[in-house]
Amino acid sequence: MNIVFLGSGAFGVPTLQRLAQEHTITGIVTQPDRKAGRGKVPTPTPVGAWAAEHLPDVPIIKPEKINTDEAREIVRGWDADAWVVIAYGQYLGSKLIEDRFAINLHASRLPRWRGAAPINAAIVAGDSITGNSVITIAKEMDAGFVLAQSERAIETTQTASELHNLLSTDGPELVMKVLEDHEHDRVQYTEQDPKLVTIASKMLKSDGWIDFSQTADACRCRINGLSPWPCVTIEHREQPLKVLRAESFISDSQSDIGKIIDADVGSVSCGSGTLRLLEVQPAGKKPMDWASYANGRQVKDGEILIGRSS
Repeated sequence: MNIVFLGSGAFGVPTLQRLAQEHTITGIVTQPDRKAGRGKVPTPTPVGAWAAEHLPDVPIIKPEKINTDEAREIVRGWDADAWVVIAYGQYLGSKLIEDRFAINLHASRLPRWRGAAPINAAIVAGDSITGNSVITIAKEMDAGFVLAQSERAIETTQTASELHNLLSTDGPELVMKVLEDHEHDRVQYTEQDPKLVTIASKMLKSDGWIDFSQTADACRCRINGLSPWPCVTIEHREQPLKVLRAESFISDSQSDIGKIIDADVGSVSCGSGTLRLLEVQPAGKKPMDWASYANGRQVKDGEILIGRSS
């Protein structure tokens, strides 16, 4: 089949790679290069960088606005049997996609977690199962018909970045299935139940808080779900400390909120249960396991870690 691919983030790269192996990519649309790093060097998106290296003969455009007459004319002029959209980052207007078979890969089992940060939201909420959905494009965000879904368990110490990578590798098979169904005219269109919709809003730096008066489970989910960005930051000895990974245990501890119960293993008292810090990052340092942090700073039982509420 001839495929037009619209995507920007790293989440779509494994699917683009699979599509290029089994189909013909007739054109790629991605976000414009943005200045990044200390040198503020214009840097392509992960999709743009991969395409430049592996598909140098495929036309690629990087419009600031995809719905302009100029951009629309270019994209609609590419020969295509289907459009595949993954983490592109711009709204696709009706004039652009009318009379096109356009599908979107979304990192949740819709209608749960529509929005910009479904992976973070699933972990923070304590979900045990997530997956991917392939849907049609609709005027309302992520509200299209569901064409196929996958399922994956969320492990208790899994971070958002780890789950992102796993779901991205699950994507190609699901997209390929829908394209095959489309080719043989057997696509099943399932409407989403509006009563089951939940929203995963875009994560902000200000979301990187934690409240130790909550349950240890809630603290664990928030830490892992916001790792590596925006990342939960606490205060130890009046210095910021990022917490990148944690696990939780049921316990009857009656210690003060935020008190280090066992410095050797990073156990901290919460509103209920015990939180264990597994991986941290002091200011200006690389990530490290808790034992390395505690040994280097001679952390003692009874010290207090300070979080904050939203």
